[in-house]
Formats: sequence, C-alpha cells, structure tokens
Amino acid sequence: MGMIGGGIGSFIGDVHRKASSIDGMIELVCGAFSSSAEKSKKSGQELFLPANRCYGSFEEMILEEKKLPEGERMDFVSIVTPNHMHFAPAKMALENGFHVVCDKPMTLTIEEAEALEKLVTETGLIFALTHNYPGNPMVKQARAMVANGDLGAIRKVNVQYHQGWLATAVEKTGQKQASWRVDPTKSGVGGALGDIGTHAENLVEFITGMELSEIAADLGRVGAGRVLDDDGNVLLRFANGAKGTMSFSQIATGEENNLIVRVYGEKGSLEWHQENPNELITRWLDEPKKIYTPNGNNLYPESIAASRIPSGHPEGYLEAFANVYRNFATHLMARLEGKPIQRPDYPTVADGVRGVKFIHAAVKSDKNNAAWVKL
Repeated sequence: MGMIGGGIGSFIGDVHRKASSIDGMIELVCGAFSSSAEKSKKSGQELFLPANRCYGSFEEMILEEKKLPEGERMDFVSIVTPNHMHFAPAKMALENGFHVVCDKPMTLTIEEAEALEKLVTETGLIFALTHNYPGNPMVKQARAMVANGDLGAIRKVNVQYHQGWLATAVEKTGQKQASWRVDPTKSGVGGALGDIGTHAENLVEFITGMELSEIAADLGRVGAGRVLDDDGNVLLRFANGAKGTMSFSQIATGEENNLIVRVYGEKGSLEWHQENPNELITRWLDEPKKIYTPNGNNLYPESIAASRIPSGHPEGYLEAFANVYRNFATHLMARLEGKPIQRPDYPTVADGVRGVKFIHAAVKSDKNNAAWVKL
C-alpha cells in the first residue's frame, strides 16, 4: 500500500494504517503524506519508511512507483485526504495502473464521480470506498437476513446518525478536523451531509439491498456563520415502494457517534446501534424478540466470516474498517494470481457515485424548500 494524505497527527490516516495492518495482508511501503513535501517526508520517516519511498507529492509517488519492478512497487494507493483531494490522486492512480482505496465521499462533484467510475470500467482496476460500517459482523447479519427474506418485504426504514462535536464553534479554535469540514472548498457542497449523512445512506442501501429513488431534505446551519449544513432531516423513498426517514446531526449536544438503523418488514424488524455493535436486535410478529451476537447462534456465513474473536469480546470500529481492507486485499490477491472471485464484499466505485448523487440531491432539495428530488 502507498498512502496519500494521513501524515503524523492525522486522525483518519492512523485509523487506515491500523485497520489495514490487522490481518497481516497489507504492508505500507511508501507515501505522500502531506501537501507539504517537508511534512510528507518527515511523516514517512516517523513511520520508519525508507527515505527513497517518502515522496513530496502524490504525483511524484505514482510516477516513481510505476518505474519500480512489479513485486517491488506499491500495488495500490489508499487516499485519506480531505474531500477535495480525492479525485485527482484517484484519477492519476487509475490512469497509471494502480488500484485504489479511497475515503468517502468519493469526490466533490457528480461529474468527477462518474469519471472515476468510467476509468474503473475501462482499466478493469479495483476500487474500494471505505464506508466501514458494512464491515461489521452484525451489519452483515442484518443484510443477509433481509436478502434471505427473513423479514419479508421491507416496508419502512429509519436511520439516524447523531454527533455533537460541532455543537460549539470549534473550527474557530484551530481544530484541524473541524476547520476543513466546514469549508466548502475542501468539504464540498455538503457538511454533515457529506461527512456522516453518506454513511447513513450507504448503510441503509447495504442492509436492505434497496436503492433510494427520491429524497426530500431539510438541512440546517445552526452554528453561527457556517455555510455548510451541520444538521439535517431527510425523507426517503425507495425504488421498491418502501419509505423511510433519516436524521443526521453534528450539533446534537452530548452525542458521540450515535448511529442507529431500523428496518421494518412484513414479518419482522431489525435494529442495530453502532455504539453497541455486538448486538443485532430483531422483533417478530409471532415470536419473542431475538438478539444476535458475533459468533453466536443462527448466524449467516457472511456474518461469521466478518467476526475475528471469540464470542463475548467486543468488535467494533477498527475491526469493521479492517474487514473492508481484508476483503479488498483478498480480491486484489486473487486478481494478481489469476484466480476467479465472486462479487467483492466491500463498497465499490458505484457506491461512491451513489453517495455523491445523494449529497447533491439533498442540497438541491433543501434549496427548493425540501421538494422531492430524484437520485
């Protein structure tokens, strides 16, 4: 793996490095860790990389790595930069024959997202988007239960993602994570919408297997002087006729990472809380409530495959992230060895396109007094 962004002191870069290394399948061999060449090389040295693999820019890294013999050069890039710096390195990596793992949202515009999707199709290269929550064993159990028809036809979906870390003007205190997220030149047209609303959108589509067809969004800007949304409510309509609601916020005072999804079918329902990830709660028309746990009873193979440790031990954020990297690496190794593989079990460039379209549809709806907008 070669990393773009994520220098020393970066929150998400460190998460990616830890998660990608958990299974021993991926090694960080090079990086362009900052827009500053000096900071990039210093970060590489602190990560114990050889000096000649610590690059001053992502352009230099991609071109120099391409010159190395196969087996020595990086196999893929992991892009962990702020949103505005996703497209250019992803495009250049694909054009130069490198596979890509990219943080979400994939790009700032729909045109950029579709351009990457076209490049992936033309090159045949692998592209993973790091929505990590689908990597959780109980989320995979939820998806398998819906796909198997256990809940019957899905009628209603409810998802919330509430945080409170922007309840005060922390961006004015020099807090790095806040400052770029409230800046439309770096974050794009969506604030909390792009940061956590896309996680909610992806999670709902992943579990239900249903695509959103229309949304109506009412976005809020509670923080004084903020241009981008920090709060929002969205009505959802799915292609199969089901309906739902979404609430996301980064000004919900006291909340930490309160992501909850509920799916209601004609025979039963399920509920998953990110802050208590080891339990999947199900309720039924004619049976008592059941709670599923990792490595517990009556789990589908997809859930078992995603669980790493014995029953009763907590699995969460890093492990879910690691499952995205492990499944990507498994796919990539099969490709390198010329072996067939089934549909990869990680978010792809198509999911990235849908996420960007969701952001722009929500912004369009909000500007038109929460009118319905087709995706």
